[in-house]
Amino acid sequence: MSRHRAPRSTLLHRLGTGVGRHPRTVVGTWLVLVVAFFALALGGVTGTGLFDQLSSGEITTPGEAQDARELLVDAGGGDLASDTLMVSGSPATDPFVRKGVAEAIQRIHEMDGVESVINPLVLEDGVEDPKAAPLVLDEPGDDRYGFLTVVEYEDGLTDEQLEQVRRDVDVQLTQVAVASQGTDSQRGSLKRLIDEVVGQVETDMKVGEGLALPFSFVVMVVVFGGFLAAGIPIAGAIASIGGALASLWGFSHVIDLDATVVNIVSVLGLGLCIDYGLLVVSRFREEMRDLLDGAPLGEDSRALVVEATGRTVDRAGRTVVFSAVTVAIALSGLLFFPSVFMRAAGAAGVSVVVLCLVVATTLIPALCAMSARRLLRGRTDRAPDTGLFASLASTVQRAPWLVMALVLAALVAMALPATRMEVTSSGVELLPTDSEQRQFFEDLGEDYPLLAAPDVRVVTDSGSSEVRDWAEEATDLPGVESAEVVVVGKADGETVRSVDLRTTDGPLGPETRDVVTQLRDERPPFDAVVGGQAADLADFTGSIADNAALAIGTVILATFVLLFLMTGSVVVPVKALLMNVVSLGASLGVLVWVFQDGHLEGLLGYSSVGAVEVSIPVLVLAFGFGLSMDYEVFLLSRIVELHERGHATDDAVRLGLQRSGKIITSAALLMIIVFTGFVLAKVLAVKETGVALVLAIAIDATLVRMLLVPATMSVLGEWNWWAPKWMKGLHARFGITE
Repeated sequence: MSRHRAPRSTLLHRLGTGVGRHPRTVVGTWLVLVVAFFALALGGVTGTGLFDQLSSGEITTPGEAQDARELLVDAGGGDLASDTLMVSGSPATDPFVRKGVAEAIQRIHEMDGVESVINPLVLEDGVEDPKAAPLVLDEPGDDRYGFLTVVEYEDGLTDEQLEQVRRDVDVQLTQVAVASQGTDSQRGSLKRLIDEVVGQVETDMKVGEGLALPFSFVVMVVVFGGFLAAGIPIAGAIASIGGALASLWGFSHVIDLDATVVNIVSVLGLGLCIDYGLLVVSRFREEMRDLLDGAPLGEDSRALVVEATGRTVDRAGRTVVFSAVTVAIALSGLLFFPSVFMRAAGAAGVSVVVLCLVVATTLIPALCAMSARRLLRGRTDRAPDTGLFASLASTVQRAPWLVMALVLAALVAMALPATRMEVTSSGVELLPTDSEQRQFFEDLGEDYPLLAAPDVRVVTDSGSSEVRDWAEEATDLPGVESAEVVVVGKADGETVRSVDLRTTDGPLGPETRDVVTQLRDERPPFDAVVGGQAADLADFTGSIADNAALAIGTVILATFVLLFLMTGSVVVPVKALLMNVVSLGASLGVLVWVFQDGHLEGLLGYSSVGAVEVSIPVLVLAFGFGLSMDYEVFLLSRIVELHERGHATDDAVRLGLQRSGKIITSAALLMIIVFTGFVLAKVLAVKETGVALVLAIAIDATLVRMLLVPATMSVLGEWNWWAPKWMKGLHARFGITE
């Protein structure tokens, strides 16, 4: 007996008919909004654009390392406001060279806003003075030397003042380099490093979206067989890009927004909007053909167009709502972590998903209504229920156990490398090896190790004698090469000191991590906080471990409830969640094989750091889970709709796959094209994200949706729809069905 409910006027249906009656008003409103979005994001309204607001650097989380950093900054130890010139091959003992350098240094000293200038050539004995040793590199042959010039700026300067004095200093640093008669010179600072990362992310985003839009358009022309139908989702995508950038611009004024977050979130919005546009346009065509049933579209068919728009928003719109809510639930899991980076990604991601939902239920249906005649292209007959995807489902249903075994074996094999994942938090290694600032900092660390940032910093405002006594003992710790006490400055009237520890294997090596663990387990005999890259990494991974259970549990429970309301089943949601775990595990396993093990370095254009960036697994799980459930909803909505109309489970699966398979495959291909822009990115974290998400989408849309879902549903049969009686009662009362 059919379970199909009689048509009724729902909120989505009323929204759709309203859009269908006034499509030009809707499109005109969106046009004004999109222009305003882009103007706001690019700085045309306030003079400060999105990319002027971005930050980039170490991914931190509230904890001891953050406390150490803040104490250093309060005491005047912040190193963003400094610039360094590194000269190589200079005849630095030549009196003429020393005189020319000294004159340029004096001009820098006299500038307003400059706190100090350090240069070894102005000392009495120049580069041969023992005090100059940390700043000098004795190069072999011809009495040539390398040396550093470090300029530090006053506290309290506005951004504009600091920028102006930096420009003036840069001119004089050029004079220092010229006067030194060196063979080469490099300049660097954390400000330049951040600017280079942000600039590279902006370039990567432009390249990625510049490739994604035209290639997506070509794919949709093939899918729809026409330029107009292909152009409608692209128009929605452009609106989503503008809205995403404007939304991110707003977030950048209330939270620290990392440049990589902008890239990930804006491209997610682009991909989702194209996917939703593809679904809505396809459904509009189907509804128009269903209403016409082979009859031609006459001049007086306005009422049919309005009704088709209403049905499209009611049915495809319901799928879009389910999908968007599912993706938003997955991204909201990031809000449970204290890291500003994670919360920014979660909050911005949710806002962009909501924007895509609004675009897909208003702008795209309005464009469909305006273009109904051309979208049909004279074809008003219904699409057949036989074809490639129906045949694929039938083949799977003939040997479901074998298909399940083979697919699960392949997914488990791909997931195995994830069990030995190592994480890191790279600094300059995020940039490509030919990056100017990466080369500067690597050369600085190699040639002037005493000037490079210490591997571990123990920061305190305790007295000097006990700090110095402990520093001498700290050299006996395993992995510690040296310990130096540095007076940083004053904070709240107290003198702040830092015990700078240098280790045997760098800022993120295993021995350095052990040093941090030991210092936190066996505290110094005075109040102190332990900082540095390894300490930051420990705080970040600790915060993930502490909050993961709550975040995962909340996302799983919310997703289960949503799928239950959609299907009325307990089995289908549990099965969907388990399949997602296996497919995401496979993508993380391949991520480890590629980036941690260093495979495909030449093909992908990166240099392995022997680990995966610490933020990537969490981001991939959140974004990958959301996108996987996106395609699950696309398929399940059709299967449930057909089952509600009285079809047996196998028939509903076969027909559902035939009617949605092309949409899912095309949507996945389009999303892969979009995220391929990440794969081509030069920033390592963005590249890792792109590879992992491309894999997650490809695995989910092929092995899982096309093979594993039909196989498991065939094995379970009518048990797919099982739920306890009390839950069936809840679904009858609160369930969201056709």
